[in-house]
Amino acid sequence: MSKPIHWRQRLKDEWLLLAFALLALLLALIDPHPLADHQRWLQLPTLAGLLGLLIAIQGIRDSGLVQHLAGALVARAHSQRVIGLLLVTITALLSMVLTNDVSLFLIVPLTLAIGAISNLPVLRMVILEALAVNAGSTLSPIGNPQNLLLWQYLRLPFVQFVMAMLPVAATMFALVALLAWFWLPKGRVTLHAEQIDGHAVSVSQAALSIVALLMMVLMMEHGHAVLGAALLLLPFALLDWRLLARVDWLLLATFAAIFLGLGHFAELPLVKQGLASIDFNQPLRLYASGILASQLISNVPATVLLMERTPDAIALAVAVNVGGFGLAIGSLANLIALRLAKQPQGLRLFHLVSIPFLLVCAPLVYLMWRWLG
Repeated sequence: MSKPIHWRQRLKDEWLLLAFALLALLLALIDPHPLADHQRWLQLPTLAGLLGLLIAIQGIRDSGLVQHLAGALVARAHSQRVIGLLLVTITALLSMVLTNDVSLFLIVPLTLAIGAISNLPVLRMVILEALAVNAGSTLSPIGNPQNLLLWQYLRLPFVQFVMAMLPVAATMFALVALLAWFWLPKGRVTLHAEQIDGHAVSVSQAALSIVALLMMVLMMEHGHAVLGAALLLLPFALLDWRLLARVDWLLLATFAAIFLGLGHFAELPLVKQGLASIDFNQPLRLYASGILASQLISNVPATVLLMERTPDAIALAVAVNVGGFGLAIGSLANLIALRLAKQPQGLRLFHLVSIPFLLVCAPLVYLMWRWLG
């Protein structure tokens, strides 16, 4: 009796993958295109870059280094508010280099463990961490899939992309930190460090994985993402295939389905006519369109849909990153955080916080970006 339940839960968890895979299949049947078009929509360099990052990140995660450092920092805090701000800051910083999704896979379990031995409000923290990864990952070309896609599309130097997004990410994070300060209790909390920091650290694995991460970033910056992924994939396949088995392949498959489905969808004549009627040369219209599209179809598909139709890809990056707030569908990171937490009424509380947060954040970010950009 357990097997049907298992597969029903799997279908429920991977509904986004199934939905876009079905969309890609239906469009391929009703609107046939040459294989070359499907290869173009697949965004192979971006997928290869994501695969290489996932492999390096899995090595860092398996080494226990991040868990050890985070646990040591949290154990030195003296109040729920301080712990919350530490976790929010750590989450935002990690998302700049480990991607928003993987940062949540590292931090949310730690948050749950702390909550199990303390009075830390777990659901509030998980929601704040979901907001924090959206803010922190905005700064980095490798922080989230939409940035990775636009970075590869623009071929901008790494530092130039970071500087362009700095006012946006700083404004977002300031708002998240402010929310954490006022929303979290200021009462004291008692923690036992030995119960939190139970991760043995493999120094050699941590060092090799960090080198692999840096190598992958350099390969991507110079337009060799496929080669970089191959250079990581082959040695691990021969020497540590168990690590490869722990890589989030379903996440990679989800983005492949999104790229195929939305890439084809954007080529439909009706969609082309509708998008052609929108003047994306107006910054405010582009900004609002990116946010609205993110709320409807998530920010990665919105990026795929609008990327080749906007004159300013950095402006689109700003819009779709802001669009990660609001509805849970706005960013896959939101859904991942809530799924990991498995807290009652999690989706309801998330929307009660995230939708007003978007309404405050969107105009402030736009003003800061236009003023300092």
